[in-house]
Amino acid sequence: MGERQYPDPNAARDATDPLLSIGVFARRSRLSPKALRLYDRLGLLTPAHTDRDNGYRHYREGQLATARLIAMLRRLDMPLAQIATVVAAPGPPGAAMIADYWATVERRIAAQRGLAAHLQGTLIGDERSYAMFEIREREVPEQLVLTEQRHVQVGDLPDWIDAAMRRLGGAAQGYGGVVGAPFVVYHGEVTEDSDGPVEVCIPIDPARTTHDAAIRREPAHREAYTTIEKAQVEYPQILSAYDAVAHWIDAQGRRGTGSPREVYFADFDAADPNDKACDIAFPIV
Repeated sequence: MGERQYPDPNAARDATDPLLSIGVFARRSRLSPKALRLYDRLGLLTPAHTDRDNGYRHYREGQLATARLIAMLRRLDMPLAQIATVVAAPGPPGAAMIADYWATVERRIAAQRGLAAHLQGTLIGDERSYAMFEIREREVPEQLVLTEQRHVQVGDLPDWIDAAMRRLGGAAQGYGGVVGAPFVVYHGEVTEDSDGPVEVCIPIDPARTTHDAAIRREPAHREAYTTIEKAQVEYPQILSAYDAVAHWIDAQGRRGTGSPREVYFADFDAADPNDKACDIAFPIV
């Protein structure tokens, strides 16, 4: 049977773009009538004509391209709010939005992959789950550091670390600039229920003398550490690396002498999810 079309009060003007019933439009757009009604309520895809007597919705054939775009974006699990911005910005701007969204998805999947592997090893009591981490040792010289410390819970931690890094990085310019890898010291547990405290440290020229209260000397020490990828920095999967280093210290009969820390030796913003970006380190003797 042919597709049923409905009378259009503007037929003379839109003869090349006929009205379709919601059923026909749903089949051709690969969206359900229920979804179309939802998108109408949200203003995402509004019918070209709604019958005032019976409320039936009718769509222009020319709206099919937008409807199919929405259907495909939903298959990417893109939230409706983001889909609305893509639909409102066709062409290259919309394509860039899709690329940004998918890059975020890939980062999440890469991080979740590492977490899933760790949880599987933990649940079966398999210490081989630590084998994915190579543990090494190194000597760290004394450092003069600009610091900022705060009690912060895990949900607020990434934003605070990023902001503190930027503030301290800017302040470091007044002391000759940053001279080493920034690091974050965890003086206490940071979870949904614990708030550290956490200290962000930016190394500056140790030859400079100052009495600034926000500057301290980080003592020289030996540390055990493992290097992880950017994707593995996400909480809670980063705990896998902490567990691996702590397990190695115990297995070697060594002893921790200070708070664990994350050393960010790469440009974190520019790094790809699989790039090495951070060391998880424990001071030891």
